[in-house]
Amino acid sequence: MMGWFYGNGAHMTGWGWAAMTISSVLLLALLGTILLLLVRLGSRPVDRPAERRAPEQLLGERFARGEIDEDEYRRRLDVLAERRTPAP
Repeated sequence: MMGWFYGNGAHMTGWGWAAMTISSVLLLALLGTILLLLVRLGSRPVDRPAERRAPEQLLGERFARGEIDEDEYRRRLDVLAERRTPAP
């Protein structure tokens, strides 16, 4: 039985060592990639629905970005204020 492990044909050649080393490195790289993907998948933030903002806040943001001028801002703000107050 000892001849099986230590006989002339049982030793690994240089190509055997190279193939074993390369396959081990590839296996470790594959396992590392899978682990990294699982960690990234587990740490993704949960998508939350967007917070609902008040119309006045949206109007103020549009005015701040310069999408509307001051006259249009005030006019639309007055319309929003009229809608909020109940009519007698």
